[in-house]
Amino acid sequence: MSDFLATNNPCGQNLLQLVATGNAIIAELLRLADFIPPLFKVLNIRDAGKYADIIFDFSYFSKQEYYDDLINNRADLQDLDDEFRENNLTLLTRFYQAFESVQKYGIEFNRYIEDLTNGTYLQQTVESVIANEAGKQLMTEAVYLFGVMLIILDLKYDGAARERMIVSYFRYSGKRNALDSNIDEVGKLLARNDGFSLQPYKRPVGYPENYFRRIGFREDVIGIIIGRLRSDDIYNQKKAYTELEHQTAAYATQASMLYVLLYFYPDVLHNKQAVMREIVDKHFADNWVINLYMGMTVNLIDAWEPYKAAKAALNNTLDIQAVKSRCQMIHDHISKLNKQVEQYLIEGVLIEEYVLKHISTLLKFMKECNICLKWIILHASELPIGADINKRCKQMLQIVTNESQYDPSQVFKLLLNTAQFEFNLKEIVSLLLVEKHDRWIANRKEAVERLIELADVFSGTMPLTRVEKNDNLQSWFRTMAKRIESLDFEDWTSAGRQTNQIMTALDEVQQFHELDTNMQVKQFLNDNKRLLSTMILLNNVQESTISIMDLVADLSYAWIIIDSFTGVMQEGIKRSPSLVTKLRATFLKLSSALDLPLVRINQVGSNDLMIVSHYYSGELVAYVRKVLQIIPETMFSMLANIVYLQTHTLRELPLRAEKDKLREYAQLDERYQVAKLTHDISIFTESMLMMKTTLVGIIKLDPKRVLEDGIRKELVKQVATALHNGLTFNPRAKNSELISKLDALGNQMDGFRRSFEYVQDYVGMYGLKIWQEEVSRIINYNVEQESNSFLKQKIYDFQSTFQSRHIPIPYIPPLGDGSINFMGRLVREILRVTDPRLTFYAEQRNTWYDVRTKQPVVDILLFRKLHRAVGSFGLSGLDRLLSFMIVKELQLLTGTIQGVFLHKESSDMLDSFMRQLIPIDSIIAQPNRVYSNSVAKGANAWSTLSNHLMKIGQMQLLRQQIAHELTASAKYDSKYLFYALKTFNDTLLQDIQQVYTNSNNQQNEHPETMNELLYELGPLLESVGMNDVLQRVYISAQNHFLLIPLLVLYTISQVPRIITLKYLKNQMQTTSSSSSSSGKRDMDCSAFVIGLYTLTKQYHSDLIDDYLTCLCQFIKSHIEQAGTQKLVDFPIEAINMLDFLTMFMHYGDLPIKVLEQRLPAYICDEFRTI
Repeated sequence: MSDFLATNNPCGQNLLQLVATGNAIIAELLRLADFIPPLFKVLNIRDAGKYADIIFDFSYFSKQEYYDDLINNRADLQDLDDEFRENNLTLLTRFYQAFESVQKYGIEFNRYIEDLTNGTYLQQTVESVIANEAGKQLMTEAVYLFGVMLIILDLKYDGAARERMIVSYFRYSGKRNALDSNIDEVGKLLARNDGFSLQPYKRPVGYPENYFRRIGFREDVIGIIIGRLRSDDIYNQKKAYTELEHQTAAYATQASMLYVLLYFYPDVLHNKQAVMREIVDKHFADNWVINLYMGMTVNLIDAWEPYKAAKAALNNTLDIQAVKSRCQMIHDHISKLNKQVEQYLIEGVLIEEYVLKHISTLLKFMKECNICLKWIILHASELPIGADINKRCKQMLQIVTNESQYDPSQVFKLLLNTAQFEFNLKEIVSLLLVEKHDRWIANRKEAVERLIELADVFSGTMPLTRVEKNDNLQSWFRTMAKRIESLDFEDWTSAGRQTNQIMTALDEVQQFHELDTNMQVKQFLNDNKRLLSTMILLNNVQESTISIMDLVADLSYAWIIIDSFTGVMQEGIKRSPSLVTKLRATFLKLSSALDLPLVRINQVGSNDLMIVSHYYSGELVAYVRKVLQIIPETMFSMLANIVYLQTHTLRELPLRAEKDKLREYAQLDERYQVAKLTHDISIFTESMLMMKTTLVGIIKLDPKRVLEDGIRKELVKQVATALHNGLTFNPRAKNSELISKLDALGNQMDGFRRSFEYVQDYVGMYGLKIWQEEVSRIINYNVEQESNSFLKQKIYDFQSTFQSRHIPIPYIPPLGDGSINFMGRLVREILRVTDPRLTFYAEQRNTWYDVRTKQPVVDILLFRKLHRAVGSFGLSGLDRLLSFMIVKELQLLTGTIQGVFLHKESSDMLDSFMRQLIPIDSIIAQPNRVYSNSVAKGANAWSTLSNHLMKIGQMQLLRQQIAHELTASAKYDSKYLFYALKTFNDTLLQDIQQVYTNSNNQQNEHPETMNELLYELGPLLESVGMNDVLQRVYISAQNHFLLIPLLVLYTISQVPRIITLKYLKNQMQTTSSSSSSSGKRDMDCSAFVIGLYTLTKQYHSDLIDDYLTCLCQFIKSHIEQAGTQKLVDFPIEAINMLDFLTMFMHYGDLPIKVLEQRLPAYICDEFRTI
């Protein structure tokens, strides 16, 4: 074996490397199976929504040009295709590489066989490799692993999904014309199997042998390997299972391999009845459910249903009476073994001395426990896919559960006790192996010393002994002492034989010379025999003992099935929290399954060792956390009861109370309930922390960290559910539910926070820290996912920095209202309530009023309630979402504006209008004709522009209010942080000003450092509301010479519609004055003005100057016209525009001199008096 796997033997090393690669490929396939994009898994491609026109299966290759032209001729599909490529290419590349590695693996094995046949490896042939002990193992594993890959691909990756992913990779990767691309071969191997499907399950004729035949393995080679499996015990497991009734357990590993290999040589399954009978009698004599690979099970009744020879051979195993007898035996064994293993687990029974004397008996008992467990767990488990619709499979499962009186709790009890028994036994044996040499030498030395002392006793010279002198015995004992001293530990066979002879001689001399009469001599002899016996027993403990224990204790067959016992485990923990310490041994037993895929990778020294180890270890750790999660869940249910009692039942003791009412205020029963629940929480915490730090695979499991993560997970689950349920609104409700829902949610969040403050001392954790970290993570994650609808390159769940495998934020499907989660619903409900088409904003009162009834709708308290319900993180998240929405509206608005410029009639009209205004600081002679005609010509565009601008203004107003609430909160709750940020920001702005106004042109001295600092400081400032949202530049827009006339005409057309403070005052007057306006006003002034100001901020700063100059020109022209007509009052057009400009200056934080420079002083003075 060592020669074949020697580093200088390329034949063995290449085969070993291939097998190691196969195990790594399987781990990668299993890992990626959880990350298949849902769009590829839909049954009907039409269910892929908007992406249906760009996702194709292999039919794409027959009409490639047609589909490519279809996409290239439509701009919307091109954009969608680019977006899909950017979001999925990295993941698709990894999937394709995994698929390609499967195909390459099959090709490499075929090439290896070809090299063996052609004599590339000197003195090596297929026959010689299979005759070698290591060679036959590796050759079998190589074929077996490829079969497992194909089975995993069909079970975990739907055929249609595989095709869609391969085609998408082909289209996006740029490898369609690459010379080294083997995408055709990969496609042929992984094309869907016609007629095969998992949902619903359908198995076509010739499946899976036709599927396996695609790679083209040579049947003669497969036949040789099968022949070797029929005749040999290739893994030498018979040394561990010596009893006749354990034969199928000894051959279990190669039985799984044989099952797979037979699909590569289906003629045996169909026609070779004698061969199949031999295979079944040897490998499947008493079982029909086998472990395929790492817990994937196969029911042979269903799997071999289409094969005549295989089905006939299996009928002998499936004899009803034999099955019933086997089930009854298993039932009796479970009861007996449970009682016996509990006796072994009694403290003081399983000690070193007992183990040394009864090691063989203990190993046999261990085998019986594991064989019994394996049979009942496999045969009583839920039927695998395909078998669950097979009538005979259901019948056999029913017989097994009935006849064995299957009780999951009893089976789990045996598993738990067996794992603990194995753990204790292995600990003792491992310690004995470590100390074996030293203890053997120490025993030998003590035995020699005692015999020399005994010899001295018969010398007659020792005082206080009444033993007569006997030179013969004295000489004999000294000779025995020398013989014992000459024993060699390394030659333990000879030493053991000689030790037995010495013990026999000591017995004989004791009887012959009647040494029993002297108690002192008798004691010396008995001690010597005990020491010699211990030496023999120590020799019996070999390294192979541990190997046998590892082999027998293998639990890889339950890697998946163990999940069916999760409920039993958790119920046991709830009843007795101390059960956690026993579960540790069960988890360690389950971790032994990691050896199966890692042994070959470790042998070859591959870099894949850590990757594969980490995957399987991570899966096991995730399961351990899942089981132990019952502790935090139970703690939270108790915590909910405590909070309820504290808030609804317990009353505060008044400062003064009557003596007769003290008992009433004491509420002893209720306080006892609180104390009991608190004590129970402490017990659960203590039991969790009793579980020692455990190395699960390569991941260290710290019980304190597991408990904290579990508490975090339960907190995340409850808070996320509360936010989802609490922030669900009815858009058709006449009166908004926003305020009432926020109040209810705020009360619920306060309850969570109070409960955490209460329990933190009893679980030894920082409750406030956990609360803030997890709530911020929930909010930020949901904001991130909601933001995906605005982003071209999306952040998927597995890419999110806020998502965690151990503390996952639950995914709750969208409710179909246009939002992805509760953050989207909340922001859209706020926008609906403050819709500028239905409400107007009164800045003086920070309140939105109904346009029709003039009644308040929401006020500034809305933002305090938001803060109470979703915290500062929620407010920051709303702010971020509003920013995305503003960007989207601005993009749509600038697109609409560009459309107006491209329209010839509109552009000509705007150009003509602008020429009439030039110079823009002049006065127009006939303003009514010039302005009114142009406004009327552009009327079609005004409504579209208004829709976008009003939305932008509304969202900017909301952002402003959110910033005010964050600032107020930060000043009160975190004043040191707030003022530290303010000071730092002010100092930084001064430095930047100084750098960029430096006359020595040294402004580029530290640009990179400055940029990084600004990038990091920005989010911190926004989190405390220290940002002026109205001065924000959201998009980069280019000026256009027609933009000024467009904005001027639009403003002139809409100003008469806005609701201003002057208008409201006039409405309250009983009679109209000369300055009252006619026509209906239905536009929110604040939203309109802020929307316009925000739009102008996206362009060059010169735009605002020219825009204001043109509007002032409008005012001067109308006043001049009124003067020529000798009108006493200010024209209404001028008053409305001055109203607008006043608001524009206010929200834009522009100095009043900007107006004074463009308007005569008398106009400004007169306006103030109106």
